[in-house]
Amino acid sequence: MNAQALLTQLYDTPETDILEQISSLKTELGDQVLILGHHYQREEVFAFADVSGDSLKLSQQAAETTAPYVIFCGVHFMAETADILTSDEQTVILPDLAAGCSMADMADDEQVERCWAELSDVISPDLCVTPVTYINSTASLKSFCGEHGGIVCTSGNAQKVLEWSWNNREKILFFPDQYLGENTAVAMGIADEDMIIWDPFLPLGGNTPEAIQQARLILWKGFCSVHQFFKPEHAATMRNNHADIEILAHPECSRDVCEVSDFIGSTEMIIKHVSQAPAGSKFAIATELNLVNRLRIQFPDKPIWFLSPMICMCSTMFRTDPQHLCLALTSVRDAIKHNHSVSNQITVPHEQQRWAKLSLERMLNLV
Repeated sequence: MNAQALLTQLYDTPETDILEQISSLKTELGDQVLILGHHYQREEVFAFADVSGDSLKLSQQAAETTAPYVIFCGVHFMAETADILTSDEQTVILPDLAAGCSMADMADDEQVERCWAELSDVISPDLCVTPVTYINSTASLKSFCGEHGGIVCTSGNAQKVLEWSWNNREKILFFPDQYLGENTAVAMGIADEDMIIWDPFLPLGGNTPEAIQQARLILWKGFCSVHQFFKPEHAATMRNNHADIEILAHPECSRDVCEVSDFIGSTEMIIKHVSQAPAGSKFAIATELNLVNRLRIQFPDKPIWFLSPMICMCSTMFRTDPQHLCLALTSVRDAIKHNHSVSNQITVPHEQQRWAKLSLERMLNLV
């Protein structure tokens, strides 16, 4: 039975039976397979993760194992990063190839190359601009950064990366997320007049040559569709309704939201902050719904609210459901038993992998 036919059959199967199949396949495969579960993953899939965390942590931990098959319950760029960091003997699988990232898609190869060329009409980017890509980007853009003296950052180490970048060159081109770059720069005391926004659909990104020459930070006009649902008025409402509440925001939120928050941090930092708070602490959290709900269950002694009145879950992350996880495990079992190739393997081309790994290593080597 081919993969599509099996998937159709799985969608006709009661979910309780599918969860039993997943459990049975995990037991059968043992240490031949490692399941990675991102914090934003739906609970019924997250429950089967051998390792949970943010995208970089998961890729690093996969690289530290000898598991020949790695199933990444996340989105496409995460599986690419895992393929870059794991050994050639390990196979990385994305359960659903349609699980992408709208933010990562807001900066593609052609746009970034065109931006670099347009910058060359005004300045010498290879001499004075460090390209910095958020880890929420394609392998090809990580490769671009590696080849042009640039680096990758995460939401947890962005400030350290910006400091490194400015120590090397006078300007930074930061993509694909405007808000992580902007919020980090504001926290570092960078003035508004030293930052410009680059719109890839406008000549020179919508800027004058003079503005480009003056800018220290060029922010790509990209964003996370989930984190843009949060608004400053949501924080005001929470404070009106709940005394002593603390507003926690992910730095992918808009600057307006971060400026009215009490704590700004990555998913790992938010989890740590909540876990270390005394019982009775109240939080309203501006990040993806699955993570907030999980924290609410994990810490019943700490009242936790989702900051937005709207449902804000990552729709592409949600594509990885029990049916696709079951299909991925079945594919691994068949590959081992019958020497078949697995379905949905993620493979980054060798040359691209070489440069992308260099940009990642520059980040990992920062102390």
